[in-house]
Amino acid sequence: MTDARFGPDRRITLAGPLRLDGGALLSPVDIAYETYGALNAARDNAVLVTHALTGDQHVASAHPRTGKPGWWARMVGPGRPIDTDRLFVVCANVLGSCMGSSGPATLNPATGAPWAMAFPVITIRDMVRAQAMLLDHLGIERLRSVVGGSMGGMQALSWAATFPDRVESAIVIASTARHSAQNIAFHEVGRQAIMADPKWRGGDYYAHGDPPAAGLAVARMAAHITYLSEAGLTEKFGRRLQARPDRPDGAKSFGFDADFQVESYLRHQGLAFTDRFDANAYLYITRALDYFDLAEEHGGTLANAFRGSATRFCVVSFDTDWLYPTGESRAIVHAVNAGGGAVGFVELSSPFGHDAFLLDSPELSRIVAGFLDAGR
Repeated sequence: MTDARFGPDRRITLAGPLRLDGGALLSPVDIAYETYGALNAARDNAVLVTHALTGDQHVASAHPRTGKPGWWARMVGPGRPIDTDRLFVVCANVLGSCMGSSGPATLNPATGAPWAMAFPVITIRDMVRAQAMLLDHLGIERLRSVVGGSMGGMQALSWAATFPDRVESAIVIASTARHSAQNIAFHEVGRQAIMADPKWRGGDYYAHGDPPAAGLAVARMAAHITYLSEAGLTEKFGRRLQARPDRPDGAKSFGFDADFQVESYLRHQGLAFTDRFDANAYLYITRALDYFDLAEEHGGTLANAFRGSATRFCVVSFDTDWLYPTGESRAIVHAVNAGGGAVGFVELSSPFGHDAFLLDSPELSRIVAGFLDAGR
C-alpha cells in the first residue's frame, strides 16, 4: 500500500507550536518536502538532504517552475552516491523559504493575508527544529546521515548539535560553523538592494502582483559573485566583450549597457532568479545565515557543540571557495576532535569556487558514497 506521506511534492501542515529562537511561537507550521526511495522495515536507512540558500525540496526531481532537473540530481538517485535503491532520502524546503514551507509569502492564519514582514525572524536552528517535526510525522526517529552543502552544511552541523541522538553521521560540504563579517556584509548589500526597490513596499507587495524584481536581481548578482572564483570567472569570461552585430568586431559601445560578457552573465542570473524566488524570503533566509554561530549557541566554544557526540562527521572543502574557505572547514574538524568526536576531512581542488559542490565532481561523489557505505 502506498503511504501518502511519502513521494514527490508533498505538503504537510503540522499543528505545532514551533518555538523559535527569537521567542515567537509559530503555529501551524507548513512544510513542503519530497522523498525518494523507500523506508525500510527497520526505519534506519533515512538520509536527510538539506538545501542551500536558494535551493528547495526538489533535490532530484524537476523544478515545477523552471522545468530544470533537481539541483543535486547527479548526487541523489538510483545508483547515485546517495543511492535511493538502498536509502530513503528526505529533502524539505526550509522554514522561511518560498516553495511551500511557512515563510513570509505564506498566509498568516490570523489575517488571511501573506505574512510579509510580520513573519517572525528565524535561525538555522529553527529550520532544523521544523525538519525534526517533519521526521516525527514521517515516523523517522534516527537518521543514517544528514548531508548538505553551504547553508545545507550549516543545517547538518546544527542537526548534530541539536539532536545528537538522532544523527548517526553528517556530511558537511563547503560550509562553516559561523557567518563571517564579510559574509554578513555581502548579504546586507543584497538586502538593501531589495528594500531600496520602490516596489518592495515595506514587504507588502503580494497583493499588487508586482514584486521588487529589480532589487532582488541585484541582490542575486552580488551573491552570485561570491559563489564563483576569480580564476573561474577569468577562464569563462575574461574581459571579452559581448558580440554586437551592429558594431565592428571587438568594438566597445562606450556606454553603460552590458559591454562585457561577465556583465551580461550576471544580469541573466539576476533576472532568472526573480522568476523562482521571493524577495522577502531572501531577506529572511540571509538573516538566518548571518545569525548562525554554532559556538555562540554552545557557550562560546565550538567544541561544546560536539562534546560527547557519537555522530560521525565528513567535512569537505574546495580550494577556490572564498565564501567559506578551507580554514573554516578545518575549524569544524578541530572542534569535533576537541569534543572527542570522529571526523574525516578532505580539501578538493576545483576551479569553480563555492559552487563546486553543485557541479559534477567525481571526487566528491566518491567521498559521499564511501562515507555513507562505511561500516555497512
